[in-house]
Amino acid sequence: MELIDTHQHLVYRDQASYGWAKGIEALSGNFTLDDYKNLTKGFDIKGTLFMETGVDDPDYKNEANFVKSLMDNPNSGIKGLIVSIRPEEDNGFDPWLEETIEMKAAGYRRILHTMPDETSQSLTFRNNVKKIGAAGKPFDICYLPTQLKIASELAKECDQMDLVLNHCGVPSIAAGEIDQWGKDIKSLSECPNVTCKLSGLMAYCAPETSSYETIKPYVDHVLECFGPDRMVWGSDWPVVNLGKGIQEWINVTHTILGNLSDDEAKKVASSNAERIYKI
Repeated sequence: MELIDTHQHLVYRDQASYGWAKGIEALSGNFTLDDYKNLTKGFDIKGTLFMETGVDDPDYKNEANFVKSLMDNPNSGIKGLIVSIRPEEDNGFDPWLEETIEMKAAGYRRILHTMPDETSQSLTFRNNVKKIGAAGKPFDICYLPTQLKIASELAKECDQMDLVLNHCGVPSIAAGEIDQWGKDIKSLSECPNVTCKLSGLMAYCAPETSSYETIKPYVDHVLECFGPDRMVWGSDWPVVNLGKGIQEWINVTHTILGNLSDDEAKKVASSNAERIYKI
């Protein structure tokens, strides 16, 4: 089954700073496009979408322009960029949106799980996200489990566009917390414009416990709530190294997809991503 990776991070420390990764041994050093290709060789990755890597604020535009230069190489395998943007700020939002549309951005993201709850509740934020939708682009959202009600509020307000929930809503798998997350995921799934990204789960397991069996209850729940029609796949590389790495995750993914029909598996693996991100 060919996969489209909708969540490929790249780390080039000579191009940007990554304060969030400081002190995390598994994420030290560079994680380059060549590294990714070597790790995924033979795993039927038919293309990737670069996902902005949460670089320090002064660097997010530089990151987008640098990875665009990588993407311009026809052998890169990168089919589009999901770039960082700041919908909470009117100053500079429109010019950056226009510049990145010219750059052929596939989508946009603002990391929200490290921001105050009110960030995405402001009128400015919501109006600017609607501009992204009006441009025909999806918006990736990344919230903590405790913020999923806020995610539902945003989805209802921005109901004429695609929103993509990163990492299945970041469940606390290591702590075994599933009940409240499960209820809030169910509520969010009732917003038909929200797609769930099957990604990130291995990093949320307790150390050395990542496995299909560990994440199965969470995977089963998002599949039940969103269904194969509203799910896409992502590696979350190199953050997936907080589990046992990208190769383990791809193997687990094949197990998950093997429980679906061929048509359902193809939707999650690639065709939903092709539709939502216009690959």
